[in-house]
Amino acid sequence: MDTTKATTTLLHTKQHFEILDGLRGVAALAVVIFHFMEWVYTDPSKNFIGHGFLAVDFFFCLSGFVIGYAYDDRIKKTGIISFFIARIIRLHPLVVAGSVLGLLAFLFDPFGGHPELYSKSKIILAFFCSLFLIPLPVIADRGFNLFSFNAPAWSLFWEYAANIVYALVLYRISRSYLLLMTVLSAAAICFVAYRSGNLLGGWSGPTFWDGCARISYSFSAGLLIYRSNWIIKNKLGFIGLAVLLLLAFVVPFSKWNWLSEPLSVLFYFPLLIALGAGSILTPGLKKICIFSGRISYPLYMTHYAVLWMFGNYYISHKPDKMQLAFIIITGIIILFGAAYLVMVRYDIPVRKYLNKKLKKSTLS
Repeated sequence: MDTTKATTTLLHTKQHFEILDGLRGVAALAVVIFHFMEWVYTDPSKNFIGHGFLAVDFFFCLSGFVIGYAYDDRIKKTGIISFFIARIIRLHPLVVAGSVLGLLAFLFDPFGGHPELYSKSKIILAFFCSLFLIPLPVIADRGFNLFSFNAPAWSLFWEYAANIVYALVLYRISRSYLLLMTVLSAAAICFVAYRSGNLLGGWSGPTFWDGCARISYSFSAGLLIYRSNWIIKNKLGFIGLAVLLLLAFVVPFSKWNWLSEPLSVLFYFPLLIALGAGSILTPGLKKICIFSGRISYPLYMTHYAVLWMFGNYYISHKPDKMQLAFIIITGIIILFGAAYLVMVRYDIPVRKYLNKKLKKSTLS
């Protein structure tokens, strides 16, 4: 049997969860706003979207659900190698784009930065590691991020790790063993939150293993939702669920973060996934949800180069509140436009080309 043809037929017959696509876009927007505001308010308790970083945990949970839905019943047919190639084609072009943009922002930032403090060999090595998702937190001017030229790539590192574990282990195990893994990962989440007082870690060398706890629970939970068919029929729709998702990001910071953040990750986000999969989409919002889902990953992977420049501008120029509001709103609009251009001029064409080459090599 032609596995390529079988896979294509299967994909065309599967339901598409447009509301979940829309929520992915809402979460990506929350991350962008959070990254702007954390420069303005170094004290998270003053940041109106101080929990925006939890959008990453929502991404992880959604990824577990989507991967299970898309591959549980066909990975045996397509094979593990084909699965890995498909995931690399889907994810890695934007890893490369984000790294290139981050390097350019580092070298040519008009508002600050000190590339002259670093040897060419260190910059080249950091760029190489960013391209291939090899953690190397060595650039002080980039906050010792795991990936110096594209900070958000830390979550892609763990996404890749989860995909590898899925292909080698998770797709084979029973639901009872998956439930056990999810419970153990939940304990790890609680430990991280209690020890650190929050779930903000994972992006830097000292907090590296916090990222492992975050992906382990949320990805497993998303997969468990799919395999358990925990889909809750409802009429909340995209708007209602988007509001509920945003509420998790704007909950005020407090001394109870060590408790409130795990509650969001352990229960609230899985509940929203189950509701999103079972909700009814208003026809007029379908195109918005589809576009929101499509733009979410390009926006997430390309926005941070501009954030470093914004941070250096904010520190050096100290704009007032009116100027700041104008700059941030304008910046978000520009970032959406840039993400769209990257998507249609680079990401989609590159993925189409690679998939075409893959199909030819499979048929030959």
